[in-house]
Amino acid sequence: MSRNMMVFSGTSHPELSQEIADILGIELGKVKIEKFANQEIYVRFLDSVRGVETFLVQSLCGDVNEALMELLIMIDAAKRASAASICVVIPHFAYARQDKKSAAREPISAKLVADLLTVAGANRIITMDLHQGQIQGFFDMPVNHLTALGILADYFDSLNLENAVVVSPDVGRAKVCKKLSDMLDVPLAIMHKERPEHNEAEITSIIGDVEGKTCIVTDDMIDTAGTITAGAQALLDKGAKAIYLGATHGILSPPARERIRDSAVVECVVTNTVAILEDRTCDKLTVLSVAPMFAAAIRNVFNNGSVSDLFDPDFEF
Repeated sequence: MSRNMMVFSGTSHPELSQEIADILGIELGKVKIEKFANQEIYVRFLDSVRGVETFLVQSLCGDVNEALMELLIMIDAAKRASAASICVVIPHFAYARQDKKSAAREPISAKLVADLLTVAGANRIITMDLHQGQIQGFFDMPVNHLTALGILADYFDSLNLENAVVVSPDVGRAKVCKKLSDMLDVPLAIMHKERPEHNEAEITSIIGDVEGKTCIVTDDMIDTAGTITAGAQALLDKGAKAIYLGATHGILSPPARERIRDSAVVECVVTNTVAILEDRTCDKLTVLSVAPMFAAAIRNVFNNGSVSDLFDPDFEF
């Protein structure tokens, strides 16, 4: 018997799902998703998934709680419809910042989300640039952890920036930023920050030479943009010539748009792991597509190929 693959999309980011399907050369599977009058979510697969290798694409963005609940119900529906396997493709994994207890009586919400996906019936996870890579250990199933570093590196390399330096927004991000600096063959600098409150940060020092340099500040996500624009200003105060921002996940919660627009940042580069709403964009924002990488990952998983091949600089999507 020949194996069969189908890709279905949730409602959080159908544009990305469609782009992935187009690259794979297939049509998205048909699924009915709607709400009852009391806002309960209803899901029914209109195409048979019996014996099918099923891929469910749902980025946990927008109303993340609704997107998560919708995904859980999709997994349950596919499991009860006798899907051969259920691979959940989550371009942006919500609750990833709550990956440990930083104070007494706090939850570890990222572990809870992992448990929910497992109990619902997922067999594999494909995601991108988790806030902390250790979150993969919360799952007792295969996790393919993709990264957009290569996509960002290719873009910044195409700009031919002179006298550039990659700047880590904090010590915890330094290891990832070192990989980007190696890709671009430029030096690395590190900012040190403290967080007095949630979504607030203060830059206390900068390690490395940034005077007269073009700084590329990268993080896994830009949410309200308070931290990263404050860091950009601190770099300018230290004599930096120009500032570029880069991130995988452009959450851009208000007032991110205004902060980026009104800052001295030259350009802010993000990917389309989350849907960028019209009222959250601005002239300084550039959005790169991760669809080719996710399509390649899905293809390799289905064909029992190596997903790590996607991290090879010479790999062609």
